[in-house]
Amino acid sequence: MRRLPGGEFAMGSDVFYPEERPRRRVRVDAFWVDETPVTNRAFAQFVAATGYRTIAETAPDPADYPGIPTEMAQAGSLVFEQPRERVHLDDIGRWWKFRFGANWFQPLGEGSSIAGLEDHPVVHIAYADAEAYAAWAGKSLPTEAQWEYAARAGLDTEFAWGEELEPGGSVLANYWQGDFPHERRPVRDWERTSPVRSFPANGFGLYDMIGNVWEWTSDWYALPSSHKSAGHCCIPVNPRGGAEQHSYDPSTPAFRIGRKVIKGGSHLCAPNYCQRYRPAARSPQAIDTSTSHVGFRCIVREAAP
Repeated sequence: MRRLPGGEFAMGSDVFYPEERPRRRVRVDAFWVDETPVTNRAFAQFVAATGYRTIAETAPDPADYPGIPTEMAQAGSLVFEQPRERVHLDDIGRWWKFRFGANWFQPLGEGSSIAGLEDHPVVHIAYADAEAYAAWAGKSLPTEAQWEYAARAGLDTEFAWGEELEPGGSVLANYWQGDFPHERRPVRDWERTSPVRSFPANGFGLYDMIGNVWEWTSDWYALPSSHKSAGHCCIPVNPRGGAEQHSYDPSTPAFRIGRKVIKGGSHLCAPNYCQRYRPAARSPQAIDTSTSHVGFRCIVREAAP
């Protein structure tokens, strides 16, 4: 882990997506953070020590999902499947498929494995799974503000390394190369996730804060507020997200499932789709949902003096 000193920084962005606005000053206290996302190797140690079973390994209760077809009430998770031809970008069902048997140790479904992927970020992790690991490790999940502070590493720029996505033509994180989702030029030899530490660390010595996998935070999803609460010079200190009941997806009112903020983008973010390979970028993720591109890292908060 790395100790971050805390301090004031500009959170959010007025340039890209509406949910990142407004850009505002906030302050966070000092904390420790994992250098990398939690890997398959580390998660396997947790499972071996505790016998823990992830949500993706557990068949859903039909009572929790009104109208779910009986045949779909099986253990599994969402896996990215690359279309063979150009598709409309407004239909995510063209590339996301629910695969029975997909989970952290079978990332592509039945018959797949993490052999050779031990140093890749663990995926197919729902929020409760990330919390369980963090508790076992004596850690916790970062707030959105802590995560963004860590990703920025003292820079006040749109990208984690400056104002250009690919300065001098250099690819500095694992994000989609090509025309998403049907055309992909692999980053080096990786078609999906990459081993942690494959790209340069940021100014805080942290790896893979951008791209590779999205990362869970502990904040309920809400639109940012420009309201200033009491704190250092009227700047919010250790700000938190919204309330659970306000995080529900308005497009699916029958399912009252909270959504947490995930950060950092993933290997599926592309210049033509989901330009969220930036510190300010954010997205809501239902806490019961796992996918092949979401993982996490942990923090340790320092005790007040």
